[in-house]
Amino acid sequence: MKYYVIAGEASGDLHASNLIREIKQNDTQAVFRCWGGDLMQGQGVEIVKHIRDISFMGFAEVLLHLRTILGNLRYCKHDVLSFQPDVLILVDYPAFNLRIAEFAHVKGIKVYYYISPQIWAWKQSRVHKIKKTVDKMLVILPFEKDFYQRFNVEVDFVGHPLLDAIEQYKKTANFQDFRTEHHLSEKPIVALLPGSRKQEISRMLKIMLSVQDDFKEVQFVIAGAPSREAEFYKKLIQGKDVHIVYNKTYDLLMNSTAALVTSGTATLETALLEVPEVVCYKGSNFSYQIAKRLIKVKNISLVNLIMDKKIVSELIQHDLNHHQLKSELHKILYEAATIARMQSDYHQLKEKLGYQGASAKAARIIQQSLAAKG
Repeated sequence: MKYYVIAGEASGDLHASNLIREIKQNDTQAVFRCWGGDLMQGQGVEIVKHIRDISFMGFAEVLLHLRTILGNLRYCKHDVLSFQPDVLILVDYPAFNLRIAEFAHVKGIKVYYYISPQIWAWKQSRVHKIKKTVDKMLVILPFEKDFYQRFNVEVDFVGHPLLDAIEQYKKTANFQDFRTEHHLSEKPIVALLPGSRKQEISRMLKIMLSVQDDFKEVQFVIAGAPSREAEFYKKLIQGKDVHIVYNKTYDLLMNSTAALVTSGTATLETALLEVPEVVCYKGSNFSYQIAKRLIKVKNISLVNLIMDKKIVSELIQHDLNHHQLKSELHKILYEAATIARMQSDYHQLKEKLGYQGASAKAARIIQQSLAAKG
């Protein structure tokens, strides 16, 4: 069969790559054409557009790049029609993917969505477009099935694919030589995960590094995004004594005592690797003011959303400042009660996310459904 897969962000690249691997195991004749990143490319598929060229965050940034985004939409529609896939598989990335879903539906192309847009947080009206244009929705968070049922939309809960990714990592990892390999000292490590988009990294890294001089007894190490060149980070670091590691985020976290993490999938990865964390987020004031009026959930991190309570601290917008970041980092480095409570909550989080095998289950559902529909 012919599969057209669209992922527009780093987390989507990870989950789509695992899904592609599972589909290939069951369909040896599978042909893929994709929008994605290095991990998907590593599965031997053709990448039409790379995520580094299509990922924009925030309302202001989207407006600034509107011409590029509209051009990408036009190109994608043409490319889908030229490829004539048996199925279009969309991975999160809602602002772009829902428009492509609507187009594909009109053209009679089957549309499957893997990893639901976070419409339960904001823009809940999108559920009606999904109901109309998406043939099958596969969700990865336990509360999403109940959300969709409120709108009479049947979905399949497959479990969270990060459980598979992390379990696979632990089976093959050799992170004991991590410090030697990256020329790190024996000081405790604080991992900095400032995100993957340029605007995001530029904004977050400056704030994260503002507390470096307050914790001279530890070393700060940045998880470099694969799609960002070293020179980009060097300009932001401005000579500070901080190391950068690429393509070793899990190794970095496994060797870290604590982490400062930009809101997103990385907050859940950090929790599943059982590293105490502070969740950080700061957008442009324009984007923040709009989001504040639209978002319908009380937390922004996946960790807190899934547990439906605050288990990790969230410093958002104006609360993300030197004073508060210093205070919260001190807690997860030195307050035994805070660390113990967080570790206990992390174990409950794993139980709530369900069993492993999400990628394999999603691939099986997609292929069985396609076979049934002929």
